[in-house]
Amino acid sequence: MKDYGFFRVAAAVPVVKVADTDVNAERICTMISEASSREVSLVVFPELCVTGYTCGDLFGQQLLLENAEKAVRRIMEHTRGKAITAVIGAPVRFSGRLYNCAVVIRNGNIKGIVPKIYLPTYNEYYESRWFSSGKDFLDGPSSVAGRFLVNGKDSVREGFHAEIQYAGFRCNISPDMLFTIGNATFAVELCEDLWTPVPPSSYHALAGAQVIVNLSASNDIFMKHAYRRDLVCQQSARTLSAYVYCSAGFGESTQDVVYSGAALICENGTVLSENERFSTAASMTVSDVDIEKLSVLRQKTSTFGSVAPDGTPSGAYYGLYSRVVLGAPAATDFEKELDRHVEPHPFVPKDDENGERCREIFSIQVTGLASRLMHIGCRHAVVGISGGLDSTLALLVTVQAFDKAGLDRKGVIGVTMPGYGTTDRTLRNAVDLMRVLGVTVRQIPIVAACDLHFKDIGHDKNIHDVTYENTQARERTQILMDIANQSGGIVVGTGDLSELALGWATYNGDHMSMYGVNAGIPKTLVRHLVRWVAGSMPEAMDILLDIIDTPVSPELLPAGKDGNISQKTEDLVGPYELHDFFLYNFFRFGYSPEKLLFLALKAFGGTYDAETLRKWLKTFIRRFFSQQFKRSCLPDCPKVGSVSLSPRGDWRMPTDASSALFMDDLKD
Repeated sequence: MKDYGFFRVAAAVPVVKVADTDVNAERICTMISEASSREVSLVVFPELCVTGYTCGDLFGQQLLLENAEKAVRRIMEHTRGKAITAVIGAPVRFSGRLYNCAVVIRNGNIKGIVPKIYLPTYNEYYESRWFSSGKDFLDGPSSVAGRFLVNGKDSVREGFHAEIQYAGFRCNISPDMLFTIGNATFAVELCEDLWTPVPPSSYHALAGAQVIVNLSASNDIFMKHAYRRDLVCQQSARTLSAYVYCSAGFGESTQDVVYSGAALICENGTVLSENERFSTAASMTVSDVDIEKLSVLRQKTSTFGSVAPDGTPSGAYYGLYSRVVLGAPAATDFEKELDRHVEPHPFVPKDDENGERCREIFSIQVTGLASRLMHIGCRHAVVGISGGLDSTLALLVTVQAFDKAGLDRKGVIGVTMPGYGTTDRTLRNAVDLMRVLGVTVRQIPIVAACDLHFKDIGHDKNIHDVTYENTQARERTQILMDIANQSGGIVVGTGDLSELALGWATYNGDHMSMYGVNAGIPKTLVRHLVRWVAGSMPEAMDILLDIIDTPVSPELLPAGKDGNISQKTEDLVGPYELHDFFLYNFFRFGYSPEKLLFLALKAFGGTYDAETLRKWLKTFIRRFFSQQFKRSCLPDCPKVGSVSLSPRGDWRMPTDASSALFMDDLKD
């Protein structure tokens, strides 16, 4: 089975019985079995789940500590023969001190013990009464010292990774440990560690951990969870990691506080899954994190890894991590079930009921154009209006930019240029919209000019080839440029990001302008933005909604006998929702075509079959590579989202790059 770079993790919240290690061990084992049956590779439990976090002064009882160690041994035996790694919380005594620890268990063995560094001793917390800090293992010769294991061999390093004999096994005990399962590397921090100004996970990530696990016992008070959720989410974003957070739940003592059993799995600032808190039953939260995606993001983010503590070279510090190879991940069938949502429309804002995100996107476009107009002292802008989505959005942006700059809307010159394929519907919408918006309306037919041009170059206008189509596009661009000269204005480009990706534009035709306001907006988002504007513009709502419902077309071929559009773009190059999906994931995460197809099947499986997806993915790859020459000379344009194809900004690609490697990836 192919993993496609994914790695299945789980946060398991058992119902604990405070100080009853036998019951807790049994319940933990049951949840490990459940996680194993779900093909999980790494399962994380709450802080001190073997004993319960709220034991208080019972942590000073020898009997509790002895039975906690026996319980860990029992859990270890339960993992034997299973391809799963479990991280459980237990009190561990070492060198006369007690530590609040995470115990990493794999196939009947303890692979490492990670002590908590930052012990909260404020408000309801009193941890330093019972535990010592894992900082003991980091402070040098004055701290705990001992032998440690590297790849199964003894070494001596004073003050860092000590070797401990625990539950019948020798292993390292240290906060600075990395554990590798297949291609995934994880590290551990515990509860309060995350809440500090510089969490240990920041260093763990820089040392190579793509997954951070946090064993926690964070009680709940009003509004705390929202802050905690943001904290986990932001740390995963800051460290470009996946973050598995698991907190204590039902069964902990409610003498003074209540524990809700919060479990979160985040990836690079996005919550992949979370449980329902305040349950009286055990809960298992499972998700598939994308290790390949995280690795690519780290590679592309040049500042990642450039930070070293105290100004020391990174190797001088990160070389002190002990690295433990745990073996292969579980045999997870990701093709059968992928435990994460694959967003089919990644460019379209979600959960935007008040339009805040649309407003921000629109404001970026408007501010960019307004700034350009004010900088050059320009009082006129020329926009070609076709009655389609792109020119509609460009006109709406231009009008708002004029308002923002304090300019008269009559300085916006909207030019509609009916040609051979223009339909009554699009022409009517173009003119009506311009009049409602109060801009200057000009209508200049291009048929006669194109007929003359065909005669001049000796082309039969009945041959509807690329010359026939591009002649119209270049004639329109010439008209716009000349009117801009005539009025002392600039031509505002209408072409969008999706068209740039596919090269669906006439070179030196609609491809060219003096400022391209839509160049950072993909087609799926253009439609969404126009719909958003329609909701706040009742005087133009009917026109805008009809434009949204009009098939996307360049209208370069004659209309059908019924007078309707005959040339539909998506019939020719494929659905824009697919191309936007391919573009986003190809650009942002460097996914291979094979992985793009796999994800597309998950996102669109109920809409398109595999062969249809493969067909349009091949079209995307072929056109994306072959049309780079058009992107290499784009006009200035504002970057709006995380995907931009500007040759001066985010995308620098040789025009003559071969697509063979990428096309071959789709052969099987």
